Amino acid sequence: MRPEDIPLPDTTPDPERLAGLLFELASQLHVERAQRIALELVLERAGVIQPGTVESLADDPEYRSRAQQGLDTAMHKLLRVLAESDDPRAPLRHEAPADPT
Repeated sequence: MRPEDIPLPDTTPDPERLAGLLFELASQLHVERAQRIALELVLERAGVIQPGTVESLADDPEYRSRAQQGLDTAMHKLLRVLAESDDPRAPLRHEAPADPT
């Protein structure tokens, strides 16, 4: 499911939900950055890549595709925070399979 396929609520999200979104985003960013830095450092120390190699991949089609997939996944998770219902009887109703009848 692409981020634009997630139905957003008709009302403005409350501050608590927006704070949850902000903390989720900050958490994802921290984890991703730490993993990237560690991987780059290990590869540089092992002599597998030279400093600056990662930055030079910006125009590589496979890199761009994987980066876009990662962005789509992250956006889906973030938008889900906004789309979740406060009604405990209908958690994530938009993700439930459609009724075939």
